[in-house]
Amino acid sequence: MTADVVLHTSDLGKRFSRRWAVQDLSLEVRRGEVFGFLGPNGAGKSTTIRMLLSLITPTTGYVELFGQRLDRHRNIVLRRVGGLVERPDFYLYLSARRNLQAIAALLGGVGEGAIESVLGIVGLSDRANDRVKTFSHGMKQRLGIAQALLGNPEFIVLDEPTSGLDPQGIKEVRDLILKLAAERAITIFLSSHLLSEIEQTATSMAIVNRGQLVVQGRVQDLLSGTDGGVRMKVTPVDKASAMISAQPFVSGVKVDGGVMEVKVPKDKVSTLVALLTSSGLDVHAVIPRRSLEEYFLSITEGATDGDDGRRR
Repeated sequence: MTADVVLHTSDLGKRFSRRWAVQDLSLEVRRGEVFGFLGPNGAGKSTTIRMLLSLITPTTGYVELFGQRLDRHRNIVLRRVGGLVERPDFYLYLSARRNLQAIAALLGGVGEGAIESVLGIVGLSDRANDRVKTFSHGMKQRLGIAQALLGNPEFIVLDEPTSGLDPQGIKEVRDLILKLAAERAITIFLSSHLLSEIEQTATSMAIVNRGQLVVQGRVQDLLSGTDGGVRMKVTPVDKASAMISAQPFVSGVKVDGGVMEVKVPKDKVSTLVALLTSSGLDVHAVIPRRSLEEYFLSITEGATDGDDGRRR
């Protein structure tokens, strides 16, 4: 394993009674990545995260962090790791600052300057003395990320950090994740069911289904092999549809309410548009299809919910 590998799991598995929540899971996350961890409900994402943070013990396999086995060097490696699992819990009657001070006391060696720093990073300096019970859900999520940053970690694990947020809250958390990766060089393991968030933040990703790894790699590499095609609005639509269908590089055309869904390789889209315009047709819109969504659905088809409400 090379020095730039932050997380490595080998044949990781967890069995509850007779049911395997995770089985034979081997992952690799490199330094500086925002690593997206995707899967439908019941895929075993939260169970995996609990094993990565040593909250539960694997049934099979092992976890390595920074080149050291987690089961053998737990206290050493976890000092370099921060985590936000599901939703953060706070003392609601205390201020944001007092909550962080309580966590800092448990961690040890965390000064007041570090508390002020993480409050600034997550944009809560001006609300530091307000009681957490007055915070919105999005503010609590950002405070949870501040808590995960208190020990100045090199690697943080975020389990569904945008769950339940409104669009503004989602954007705030997304911008914060990008900021942590770009400005503080923190490696981030991001579990999410929101494909758009992974698409906009992750550099690499893994998709799991029914507790097993389906695919892993760089986001661009995985999607470059998919021809999601484009949605096109061209008039007159009947003539456009006939012309597009006649092209040898087009594998399918579907018309729905005046909009055509065209299966065409990405490098042939400009050729197709030029053909239509030179033939006197009016091209009003060309919209790439959401290839990550289609890719995700195509390889997780038939996934079912888990047996218990805690498995994701």
